[in-house]
Amino acid sequence: MSKLSLICWLAAGLLLTVSPASARLITVGPNERIKTVAEAAKLAQDGDVVEIASGEYKGDVAVWNQKRLTIRGIGQRPVLIASGKDAQGKAIWVFPNGDFRVSNIEFRGARVSDGNGAGIRFEKGKLLVAGCAFFDNQNAILTANDPNAELTIEKTLFAQAPKQKNPPPHLLYVGRIGLLRVTASRFHGGYDGHLLKSRARVSDIRYNLIVDGAGGSASYEAEFPNGGDVTLIGNVLGQSSTSQNPTMIGYGAEGSAWPKNRLRLVHNTLYSEGLRPAWFLRVFADKLAAPPEIMTRNNLLAGLGIFTINIEGEHRGNYFAPAGVLGDPAILDFTLAAGSWYRGLVNPIAPDPEGLQPVFEYLVPGGSSAIHKPSRWSPGALQAATLGKR
Repeated sequence: MSKLSLICWLAAGLLLTVSPASARLITVGPNERIKTVAEAAKLAQDGDVVEIASGEYKGDVAVWNQKRLTIRGIGQRPVLIASGKDAQGKAIWVFPNGDFRVSNIEFRGARVSDGNGAGIRFEKGKLLVAGCAFFDNQNAILTANDPNAELTIEKTLFAQAPKQKNPPPHLLYVGRIGLLRVTASRFHGGYDGHLLKSRARVSDIRYNLIVDGAGGSASYEAEFPNGGDVTLIGNVLGQSSTSQNPTMIGYGAEGSAWPKNRLRLVHNTLYSEGLRPAWFLRVFADKLAAPPEIMTRNNLLAGLGIFTINIEGEHRGNYFAPAGVLGDPAILDFTLAAGSWYRGLVNPIAPDPEGLQPVFEYLVPGGSSAIHKPSRWSPGALQAATLGKR
């Protein structure tokens, strides 16, 4: 090899070595060279990191056309306020196709002419949303119907649906994508629409607080209208006395979209406020292509209502209880008292090859905490004896 060839070979190798580390850091903020998110969205290249300084960004909408990107708020959560603006007639932010990570950002006030304005519109690829917040959006997050898309949500707040009738606003509306995961997140303050609605092939919902709260008037707390493979573990779901619909969890109301229909509810606390009986779980088996596989285990049903009437499946360890058995729902305390009769009534799922036994529980005001394995398990989502002990 000639000396010149050797130099060229070494230079090429060096470029290959450093290229993964060549991702740029783009900083957005009132005191930065780049003042707006929209400008950053145009400048960013695949693999870059976009950091957004604290503050309010009004009408600063964006389409992220990259294939791989990390976007994160720095310090106190920066707030994106729609202020009558939208990207592509869809959302404050639109992600057409790629692998994106979004953290520590707040989205407010999304409105578009068709009534489906979103804080985030996600269409293809993969999206992780962590530590974010969504207030007063027609839909907080709205997806398209790509069967290969994957959406993961962690430690995120969804609240304050606008007073809109047609179409009804949903705090989270997931279309026919491949996978939805939601963990350690909170949903409250619905209006007419649902708190969580998913048409995904697989919906894995764990350790969340899906409680409409005082003054909330959502329809369902969680709905899976096209069936699919749905798992709810360790969630607290609560229906307000001003709810628009007695059903809390709906499954299969609009017929099959996927070849596999399975619903597993394990160690959830379902709470019905007020005197109107709730329909804790409603399965529309007659609308699905084949009878779904249903399993309910170790759930606590607090308040008036019905649960598994006329639902074929495996039902064990589910207990009805008066609403007063819970600590204090007004301050989000859904625990059982240390001396409660309901403590220690159920057996853990064992063996557990599919990971259905909960290992975390929701932690107020947000996030999750590992469960300290009790000597005897209690029905419901929370094993700790008081709100403060985690």
